[in-house]
Amino acid sequence: MDSEILGQYMMHYWIIFSRYIITATIFFLLYYVIFKNKWAYKKIQRKLPNNKDYIREVSYSLMTIFIFAGMGMLIFNSPITEYSKIYWDIGEYPIWYYVLSFPLMFFIHDTYFYWMHRTMHHPAIFKTAHLVHHKSTNPSPWAAYSFHPIEGFFEGAILPILAFALPLHFSTFGFFFLFQIVYNVYGHSGYEWYPKGFNNHWLGKWINTSIHHNLHHKHFDNSYGLYFTFWDRVMGTLHPLYNETFDEVKTRTKPQHPEQVIA
Repeated sequence: MDSEILGQYMMHYWIIFSRYIITATIFFLLYYVIFKNKWAYKKIQRKLPNNKDYIREVSYSLMTIFIFAGMGMLIFNSPITEYSKIYWDIGEYPIWYYVLSFPLMFFIHDTYFYWMHRTMHHPAIFKTAHLVHHKSTNPSPWAAYSFHPIEGFFEGAILPILAFALPLHFSTFGFFFLFQIVYNVYGHSGYEWYPKGFNNHWLGKWINTSIHHNLHHKHFDNSYGLYFTFWDRVMGTLHPLYNETFDEVKTRTKPQHPEQVIA
């Protein structure tokens, strides 16, 4: 392999790797090490994953990053780059469009993810392509990119979809995918950030939460969304126990006895 091409590939790999490892490490240290016992009562599923779960999640995530880095090469450092709609001069489009491009990216990604993810649950596909991710029935922050290579390819395909669907300044990709990994790790963290009642708020009910995605990992057959609950609500796939579970988790109180810590 040409040294310049290898260098470009490794640049993409290390950017994606750094985002994943730093974000997941911060979440893991906070929730599973430093405040493990203090915040135990807040954990959505009371038990902890075991070490083999962490090893599996990290191993597949590192494999996924190789695939994502290839997608980055394809869009930013290949012969097809010039045919994409990526622009480099911030003045080429109005600032209002630059700002608007972010919600457009979120809507496109969420729509793509919902239908791709739901397709992955088809019986003819699930065991081959998606079971790896669902081995984390009680996910940890490390599960964010824990995909079979087939799923990793389709997860990463959002990059060329966005690059050819919309005129996007190259910097939007950096901000967008940084937010994506933070929200993805949060969604697999096993803990809920949003406050009590958020699930019933006029805006909050449309936002995907860690509890929403945790229910998907636990039960498999509902709650397929990524950033929003829009498609789950429209298509009738919101988990029937979502509101009940959210309310139960957010009304827990800190136990008075030290033995009531997480196992």
